[in-house]
Amino acid sequence: MLLTRENDYAIRMLRSIRDGEKHTVKEICQAEEIPEAFAYKILKKLRRAGLIEVGRGASGGCRLNQPLEELNLYDVVTAVDEEPLIMPCLRESCSRNSGGSRCRVHTELAKIQGVLMKELRARKLSDLF
Repeated sequence: MLLTRENDYAIRMLRSIRDGEKHTVKEICQAEEIPEAFAYKILKKLRRAGLIEVGRGASGGCRLNQPLEELNLYDVVTAVDEEPLIMPCLRESCSRNSGGSRCRVHTELAKIQGVLMKELRARKLSDLF
């Protein structure tokens, strides 16, 4: 499924650090009620996608790498899940797609997938917080 708990946590974590200041993982997790073990996994993905920077040590912490006005929901969703599909059958390797043709279910779901991706790109994070 496309919008998972991990996506929800990632969005809320970015909300928690929207002020541009450094925040510890503990602060973020307390503010957003996110389990710390799960938060580290998400932060790693957000850092790899370039959405945040993470500093270690006594003066370390997490902060946004770019303004919320430049980020949209699609950026967050694809940072957490590189292949955000609403249904597994949308993969090219779907076993029900044979002989170069796609089943009707696949065709309709692909249309919905396209609309959803367009809407995620249209929603700036700055509009959510």
